Amino acid sequence: MSAVTFSIAEAPPSRLDKALARDVPVTANLSRSRLGKLIAQGAVEVDGTVVTDIKARAAEGMQISITVPEATESHMLPEDIPLNVIFEDDDLIVINKPAGMVVHPAPGTPSGTLVNALMHHCGESLSGVGGEKRPGIVHRIDKDTSGILVVAKSDQAHHGLAAQFEAHTVERYYRAVCYGVPDANDPRLRGIRGTSFEPGNILKLNTHLARHKTDRQRQAVLFDGGRHAVTRARLVERFGQPETLALIECWLETGRTHQIRVHMAHAGHGLVGDPTYGGRRKLPPKALSAGAHAAVAAFNRQALHAAVLGFEHPVSGEMMRFEAPLPEDMATMIQALRG
Repeated sequence: MSAVTFSIAEAPPSRLDKALARDVPVTANLSRSRLGKLIAQGAVEVDGTVVTDIKARAAEGMQISITVPEATESHMLPEDIPLNVIFEDDDLIVINKPAGMVVHPAPGTPSGTLVNALMHHCGESLSGVGGEKRPGIVHRIDKDTSGILVVAKSDQAHHGLAAQFEAHTVERYYRAVCYGVPDANDPRLRGIRGTSFEPGNILKLNTHLARHKTDRQRQAVLFDGGRHAVTRARLVERFGQPETLALIECWLETGRTHQIRVHMAHAGHGLVGDPTYGGRRKLPPKALSAGAHAAVAAFNRQALHAAVLGFEHPVSGEMMRFEAPLPEDMATMIQALRG
């Protein structure tokens, strides 16, 4: 147990949880969500009286005392699964995740996940996130998408990274292989709602996304309701005669479930191999070599790789940027397309 004491400063937010989140010492490493849980658990005293209502009124000068319990052991089990670690310090770890690995345990995948692997790899270096000794997941990539993820090892890092993702200040670039060639000279694209082009032949997709009404495994493009989503894509390389496939670079202004996959499918440029959004198309027989046709047909996941991740270190303030080369399966397919 440890105690954190402080007073509410001038002109506080009206709700207690918001006032505590504003004024709690940074060194306490307590996020607003954690503070809300501590209030509900009876761990917060206001002027000597326990308060359990997060919506209780806050006022300047209130004396606050928070009893913070030691981090408990997580219910998630460590598993000795190899990891490709790009960077690690006391606060965070950056991983190059392989395709096929789920990020977080769920009812359908209770084990074998990135979190299980991190529990084993990090061991006692996990100082506690949300009151538990567990990795702090601040963003995810799909099971069959490869590439870079940053994970927090401490509450302070978790809070700082989450704030950057919420503010959309994190740099995220993806590489993908799609059907067709997204080009500003294509009049078809200009007729699709939510698509436009910016200088430099950059395709911008600006829609809302929400879970599909009938297929709960899919996301759907909306223009009313759902959550705002913006993706940009730049053409990197064209393949085929006539041109039938393209290597593109995508970057996110927002980060929604399946965002790149569903946006590119909406634009008519679904990703090769995507089992959910139509990643199997018949290609003109003479557009590609026999080897290229075979490579595309054999590619059994969405051709999407999280190649670049940049952010401010949540503790030191240092700007960090990491790159991961294309995984072998994507690199091999692209080489076949060039050949």
